[in-house]
Amino acid sequence: MATLSHLNKLLCLPTLNSTPSAVSPPRALPPSTKPLGRPRMVARPAARVRAVTSDDEWGPEKEDDAYGGLAVEEKPAAETQVLKKALVDSLYGTDRGLKASSETRAEIVELITQLEAKNPNPAPTDALTLLNGKWILAYTSFAGLFPLLSRGTLPLVKVEEISQTIDSQNFTVQNSVQFAGPLATTSISTNAKFEVRSPQRVQIKFEEGIIGTPQLTDSLEVPENVEFLGQKIDLTPFKGILTSVQDTASSVVKTISSRPPLKIPISNSNAQSWLLTTYLDEELRISRGDGGSVFVLIKEGSSLLTS
Repeated sequence: MATLSHLNKLLCLPTLNSTPSAVSPPRALPPSTKPLGRPRMVARPAARVRAVTSDDEWGPEKEDDAYGGLAVEEKPAAETQVLKKALVDSLYGTDRGLKASSETRAEIVELITQLEAKNPNPAPTDALTLLNGKWILAYTSFAGLFPLLSRGTLPLVKVEEISQTIDSQNFTVQNSVQFAGPLATTSISTNAKFEVRSPQRVQIKFEEGIIGTPQLTDSLEVPENVEFLGQKIDLTPFKGILTSVQDTASSVVKTISSRPPLKIPISNSNAQSWLLTTYLDEELRISRGDGGSVFVLIKEGSSLLTS
């Protein structure tokens, strides 16, 4: 996912022997013969203590373990939740990977590797309904996306959201980047078709790029200062001037907003890519691109987005 150029690079028991073996019946001992040796002790079965609950006279059997008494089948789910929380926490302050330090990247890679080993859906393309919906990019190591992310550091311009929307019924994918400015918001997106090539891999072919028409914001919001090239610029003296031109600028934006989005067909046969989904559940998806880059995406509406 990126600009039009970058976005193009952007799912039985064993049978017993039935033939009886010939066993000679035991011979009776003569009356005067006594058995030799000490009598053999018979092992008594160990008694098991059962936990009593109010639902049952005896209650279900319980096992104490390192997870506070969780059932054995609940252990993987608990471990996965801990890993997911740790991954989301490690993404904080990285600006989707742009500002991640080498130490943070190493920590993120380690957590991703552990999650991939616990993937609850090892064949994601067989669970297309889980792929459905809008996924928000939380982190990427794709260097081709960093120039786009860095544009959000320009004064008064912000990369609001990078997302991928999948429609598994129609086999379509839309990659979208939303920009926000003082007067309006706009977006750049690409539409593509995908084909299932393996239990984990889909082939993506981009069909068109779309430049969205600017949408007018409710009001002109000018910050007190902006940071540019490492220096803070005080915008307080300019607030009066900017406010005076707000009406003029708003009318221009309204005129542009009434126009339909600009669609640009992509006819290049090389505008293709593939995507490998290495982890998938109801709220988290980890994918790897054809260049070895990794993408961490969170489903829209998930509590992980507000963690």
